[in-house]
Amino acid sequence: MADRPDLPAGPPPRRRSRCVMVGGVAVGGDAPIVVQSMTNTDTADVFATAAQCAQLARAGSEIVRVTVDTREAAAAVPKIRERLLAMNVDVPLVGDFHFNGHKLLTEVPACAEALDKLRINPGNVGKGARRDEQFAQIVAIACQYGKPVRIGVNWGSLDQQLLARIMDDNARRAEPKDATGIMHEAMVSSALESAARAEELGLARDAIVLSCKMSGVQDLIAVYRDLAARCEYPLHLGLTEAGMGSKGIVASTAALAVLLQEGIGDTIRVSLTPEPGGDRTREVTVAQEILQTMGLRAFLPLVAACPGCGRTTSTTFQELAQDIQGYVRDKMPEWKLARVGVEHMTLAVMGCVVNGPGESKHASLGISLPGNGEEPVAPVYADGERLTTLRGADIAAEFKNIIDDYIARKYPLRNAP
Repeated sequence: MADRPDLPAGPPPRRRSRCVMVGGVAVGGDAPIVVQSMTNTDTADVFATAAQCAQLARAGSEIVRVTVDTREAAAAVPKIRERLLAMNVDVPLVGDFHFNGHKLLTEVPACAEALDKLRINPGNVGKGARRDEQFAQIVAIACQYGKPVRIGVNWGSLDQQLLARIMDDNARRAEPKDATGIMHEAMVSSALESAARAEELGLARDAIVLSCKMSGVQDLIAVYRDLAARCEYPLHLGLTEAGMGSKGIVASTAALAVLLQEGIGDTIRVSLTPEPGGDRTREVTVAQEILQTMGLRAFLPLVAACPGCGRTTSTTFQELAQDIQGYVRDKMPEWKLARVGVEHMTLAVMGCVVNGPGESKHASLGISLPGNGEEPVAPVYADGERLTTLRGADIAAEFKNIIDDYIARKYPLRNAP
């Protein structure tokens, strides 16, 4: 029997790609994988859109995209930028253009100037000869203002002329591809041919990002593998129309995790449909957690907690885990500004003696409840060593104090003399 090869010790090597600057954020090259999101407000509503941009940025979205579909929306973009700066939020803004981008950018040049990147869809930039003309107009404006462009192909709005051409070419092959293969080829060809045309029109190679979004997990994986093998443009990953709740989270994670593990992807978005009145920032949290649980980036301390079983019959440890998770998320903006490296801290909130002490010793800080009945007696471990034992009704508050003390001891102040 052959020896089993050693498992990789860390995250996989990234696919080689060029670096594109989007405002002050680097995408591709050796830069960390970037998290981005998109507003769902009416962009013409300056106050609502600026507020949501700020909310997304503060949640951790490093790039925020806004819809620009009307003249009013285009005129609002510079005002949104001004309001964000007044709120001390300097997040790169991307304008999402469909159908009339050439017209809006020409009529409202201040919109082009205020944006940090343009996103265009080659499937709906125009038809026939108008497609080439209107695509060229947008590229010329991007060149004029020094803006990068994401050429974002979407299978729900694929260029039908290109698809018909590829179907005709396929019919002449000795071994034709099936319908799925044709669709995949059309997606990749649309992105690559559009990028080549943009370069011919004067757009720099290091000003182009590509995406090929699909709503099927296996389709997305197949298309991005092919795209990654055929170019060195940075790639934006996202499962489009992922859905609501757990379905959207599971589908996005299943697709993105496979590609990220293969070193494919320079920036990601998790396209969740929020519940009515739901929090738009949830998609940012999910994107961050995908990257952090894979060991690709660190955003905030991770809290490990057991699922509970017959040994943990009360809700004590569940409530404690929820309390600590919320505390970490609420305090992280403050910690991140004040301390270096806090995002790498790990916490464990365990419910019984089976795995509790061992798991707690593996964490930076861990607390272990005893199990059945869960009398409030809990040992606390710091860096593998028993630190103290907490008792009584104030365990949560005392453990939070221990977390604060640990951070003050362990992580240096930023800009300390």
